[in-house]
Amino acid sequence: MTPEVRRRRLVVVGALVLVLLVIGASGVLWFRRQVDPPGGPGEEVVVEVPQGASTKRISEILDEKGVVSSARLFQGYVVRSKEGPFQAGSYRLRRSSSLEEAVAVLSRGPQQSFNRLTIPEGLILGQIAERVGGSPGRSAERFLEVARSGQVRSRYQPEGSVNLEGLLLPETYNLEDTDDERDIIERMVGAFDDAAARVGLDQVSQGGLVNPYQAVTVASMVEREARAPEDRGMIARVIYNRLRRGMPLQVDATVIYALGKTGEKDLRVLNKDLQVDSPYNTYKVMGLPPAPIAAPGRAALEAAVDPPPGPWLYYVVVEPNGKHAFATSLDEHNRNIALAKSRGLR
Repeated sequence: MTPEVRRRRLVVVGALVLVLLVIGASGVLWFRRQVDPPGGPGEEVVVEVPQGASTKRISEILDEKGVVSSARLFQGYVVRSKEGPFQAGSYRLRRSSSLEEAVAVLSRGPQQSFNRLTIPEGLILGQIAERVGGSPGRSAERFLEVARSGQVRSRYQPEGSVNLEGLLLPETYNLEDTDDERDIIERMVGAFDDAAARVGLDQVSQGGLVNPYQAVTVASMVEREARAPEDRGMIARVIYNRLRRGMPLQVDATVIYALGKTGEKDLRVLNKDLQVDSPYNTYKVMGLPPAPIAAPGRAALEAAVDPPPGPWLYYVVVEPNGKHAFATSLDEHNRNIALAKSRGLR
């Protein structure tokens, strides 16, 4: 090897080493900026940790609020530092905090007291208002007044609509003493929009069959109809299959809503009930109801967004635990009805 070739190789090797050093230094600098952002903590924000939230979910909330720059890094930092689990409640943190600062605040526990409000899946707006009215210092009437005023809107709400039915997420909320009815509605709607986006509601179409708001209506029907969790997706598929074929949906839950019946004792639908004159009566009116009929939870939303494939067109409860039998033909469905009658379920 000549001296000239040797010199060239040394120059190339030196250049490669320099590049690697620069890349390594940049990586270290980037990591340090994520762990401890420059400029120090920013403005104060209130962060609420929901009951039962995992470290992963808390990391995502902190990222969304701008407290930390990376949910993944924060989660890894908590695991490595062996901190947590963190208590549910309200915390005052600052944007662009270091990971150490954020963990220190969370480890001290919630800084504000709260009242716990639980909204089960499948309630209608009036029932949710009653639950809110049962919490200290709140009024069911005021809650409904604000909910129907158009002051608070969901991103999935049709233009011109002031109907929030089905657009409040069933969940356990930690209410601060200062939270009024509008604050509560804003949180419920915000939680719904977040949950709906996470399950892919924005992309739903079922081949152009429904828009996102109509899919919420499907989810609300699934929520009211399904008693066994494993039936949710199949019920959604039945609804879509019947829509696609131009068949009446014939969903009992929509008739119950049209009649204003909401209690468990009113769930049985009689033949005379099927004649109620209402756009929500899917025995008489083709297509989907004009709006949701209840508040669907995350599982019902997932079922409406991505139901399993299948040819089913009918379903009926055949088990005491609420499990449905599904059928693709009327003859098969009639046999399932006969089975349900023999078991005293119809």
